[in-house]
Amino acid sequence: MAQATEKTSFRPIRWVDGGVELIDQTLLPLDEVWLRFDDYRDVAAAVREMKIRGAPAIGVAGAYALALAAAETAGRADADFMSRLERAGREIAAARPTAVNLAWAVDRMLDVARRKVSGNDTVDAVVGELIEEAKRIQDEDEAANVRMGEFGAVLLPEGGSILTHCNTGALATGGFGTALGVIRTAWSQGRIAHVYATETRPFMQGARLTAWELVRAKIDSTLIPDSAAGQLMRRGKVHAVILGADRIAANGDVANKIGTYSLAVLARQHGIPFYVAAPTSTIDLSLPSGDDIPIEERPAEEVTHIYGRRIVPEGIGVLNTAFDVTPHELVTAIVTENGVAQGPYTISLKNATEGTLG
Repeated sequence: MAQATEKTSFRPIRWVDGGVELIDQTLLPLDEVWLRFDDYRDVAAAVREMKIRGAPAIGVAGAYALALAAAETAGRADADFMSRLERAGREIAAARPTAVNLAWAVDRMLDVARRKVSGNDTVDAVVGELIEEAKRIQDEDEAANVRMGEFGAVLLPEGGSILTHCNTGALATGGFGTALGVIRTAWSQGRIAHVYATETRPFMQGARLTAWELVRAKIDSTLIPDSAAGQLMRRGKVHAVILGADRIAANGDVANKIGTYSLAVLARQHGIPFYVAAPTSTIDLSLPSGDDIPIEERPAEEVTHIYGRRIVPEGIGVLNTAFDVTPHELVTAIVTENGVAQGPYTISLKNATEGTLG
């Protein structure tokens, strides 16, 4: 069994010498380039441009960005300071609207700042505490992912082949990974035999990022076109599906990378369990159902171009919806760091967020 103290050897983002460094995920797997940012606006732009992506990872990025925003704010730690910091927080949180982790991390950081300001702390003291809080958010996320790996691994069928979608590994988180963390743990236990990863069009997170992580981890795996998943299931080659989430509503509806809903329908048709792995920071109990989750529309160029070269004719309309919503009745279970939630999700997800999941 993987130990709760286990840590990944790779983190996609880090705080170094007063600034933020992150690996540019738009260049992977061909080039491994680390970028440095000293301005919170540039971190927010990196989130928008998907240089860093994955719900937990952009939450960490948002936390570090707010620390940078506080560091550039001159004057006393007073109401004006908080007003400027809250303005920066809104700008950061708006970088990507669907993933709740980003707004969650910004709100958590702002709560810390308000407590420090009300205690008449200096700006330097506030900045120092925000840096430490951002580091805690990342450390907590990695530890949560390791626990998720333990809870989720036992759900996967022994000797089975697992299908995953998009990228949910260390690249998408503070470290270790959510659904891919479950897969890593199950593989280390000798529990599963093979992993199928979808390309995840149009941004190709599966082909570029999940494949990169699977190869690095030496996990026996195969990359497939998104459209091949149904036939693979029909042939009995897939024994479970596990993927992540960008936001989970109170009733268990799951917003995740576009194509997730199709996989859930296919899994139901073929009697295959469909699991979601996500930290409790991804659960949004304020939203009754997935109908209330804002869905991001991405630039048309992600569909019309590959590496800057246009591949479709001029004049064609493009719809590039980044996420879809999978109804809770298609979800077999939701793996969190506090245990495995099952229906009715209105009860189990609330228990998961409170740490009282049985």
